[in-house]
Amino acid sequence: MGRTLRVDVGNEIFHVINRANGRATIFKTDHDYRAFEALLEEAREKISMRILAYEIMPNHWHLLLYPVNEGDLSSFMQWLTLTHTQRWHVYHNTVGNGHLYQGRYKSFLIQKDNYFLAAIRYIERNALRAGFVKNAQDWKWSSLWRRESGTNKQKELLSSWPVEMPNNYIEWVNKPQNEEEVVLIKESITRSRPFGDIKWIEKIINKFGLETTQRPKGRPRKVEKSV
Repeated sequence: MGRTLRVDVGNEIFHVINRANGRATIFKTDHDYRAFEALLEEAREKISMRILAYEIMPNHWHLLLYPVNEGDLSSFMQWLTLTHTQRWHVYHNTVGNGHLYQGRYKSFLIQKDNYFLAAIRYIERNALRAGFVKNAQDWKWSSLWRRESGTNKQKELLSSWPVEMPNNYIEWVNKPQNEEEVVLIKESITRSRPFGDIKWIEKIINKFGLETTQRPKGRPRKVEKSV
């Protein structure tokens, strides 16, 4: 099977993820986390990018990006990952010791409705799901913490959502996410498969030639609506 086509268009939402090589811990100290957040700010200045959500974990990170123009996603991600790799090796005195990441980043398109909210929720409860915190908003290295507790300057990193935030979002994001919904998102991560309802997925697959991302059989499960 050939490599899945990389979609890089404007005004579509992308869930982007990358992991450390060998799942090694690359975010070990506050400095490591802050350095990556600073890179997000730099990258956003270099390539006008709407950052809707993010979560940095010890050996991987998630971004929810909303590029303006065709080609912005790859330009943003190329600069971010390359610069992070270079600076990380310099800081840790490991220049020449190999790859920091396991490979190229993975990305998939997300529909702008409840599926978008499900993806945001998945990203922003990552540390809670891993048992690192008791409340999702307590994980400092995330858009949720920045949105709720950050300074006005810190909040400038984040762009407005294309859909309305639920009134009870904090309560909702802290509730266990439907397991089928989590499985569906993980399938999208693994296969770079568009995340949305069946009609939207078929439209996106046909438009961008993403036939290899489809599930072998059956219809995509519906996501849980926010309350």
